[in-house]
Amino acid sequence: MAIDYLNRLDNLLANSEADLVAFVPGENMVYFTGLHFHLSERPILGLYNAQGLSFIIPELEVAKLEARPELEARRFLWTDAAGYEAAFSQAVAALLPAGATCAMDGQTLRLFEWLALERAGVTPADARDIGELFLNLRARKAPEEIANMQRAIDISEAALKATMAWARPGMTERQIADRLGAEMLSRGSHGHAFLLVLTGEKSGLPHGNTADRVWGEDEFLLIDFGARYADYPADITRTFCYGQPSPQMRAMYQAVYEANKAAREYARPGVACEAVDRVARAVIEKAGFGEYFIHRLGHGLGLSVHELPNIVEGNMQELQPGMVFTIEPGVYIPGVGGVRIEDNAVVTEDGLKVLTSYKREL
Repeated sequence: MAIDYLNRLDNLLANSEADLVAFVPGENMVYFTGLHFHLSERPILGLYNAQGLSFIIPELEVAKLEARPELEARRFLWTDAAGYEAAFSQAVAALLPAGATCAMDGQTLRLFEWLALERAGVTPADARDIGELFLNLRARKAPEEIANMQRAIDISEAALKATMAWARPGMTERQIADRLGAEMLSRGSHGHAFLLVLTGEKSGLPHGNTADRVWGEDEFLLIDFGARYADYPADITRTFCYGQPSPQMRAMYQAVYEANKAAREYARPGVACEAVDRVARAVIEKAGFGEYFIHRLGHGLGLSVHELPNIVEGNMQELQPGMVFTIEPGVYIPGVGGVRIEDNAVVTEDGLKVLTSYKREL
């Protein structure tokens, strides 16, 4: 299905309450134009107003624009020899008359790009930060986006199944991670969005580092990973034990398992994000592990691995059809290890569809 990027841009501009919107390479540029550029020392700026789409762009990247004639993008070119200042000045003079306002994502626009805009005549009074608007417009996924994430999930789960049929205690975290990465690539992954393998007490670090620690028998093995397909990621976590987990480990696992299940069963359109977090957290607290659940229940998933909505205490945003998010309760006890079970789900018109299917039992 062809994406109507100009319709997306029109929607962005209409909701920005500004005369022009600006964005840099990254997920926002991919979502609103389908163009992939590197965010580097060479500034590239997409600009959209009532006149249409324009780019401040180095000469060496023009071929990518020429391959997309349907965008009808105007170009403000610069070269390495001449530098980019003149291109910024030309763009601002042409697109931002005196008193016009420029909206941009303050979380992704870098300081040197802002300074170039300022030297070209954009003042702080002219600027608007619409970082949250970008994310809100991206939060409700179109069917083709969900299909790409489902494909990434299917690749990921098949790769995990093959990897766990091979993995044994005595292997290092890095060996297991390398095998899992290769299994994803062999099944059509366009690279991986995330790949974290932690063993033993290191599994108690929610975002630890995969290294050369050897996985021992009777220890936890936590794998947090996801393939990418057509720009869209999976983000899945499963926790394993080869041998005999201790009673404490079993209790940790059961609490996380039940919390994951409670959240999956509770989430639906119209429910506040914080309420989903609260339902899962209550299960872990009742099991006596509340102090060891040290992060939000989940986050939105899309072009970015972390985006809106945030499934966290204090977020009263209501779930809406098309939102895709993770459900990932966890318990992390220093010196023992950690358990996390993470699923990906999409809000439907009347409930929740869980996109992941890899078994959740220990």
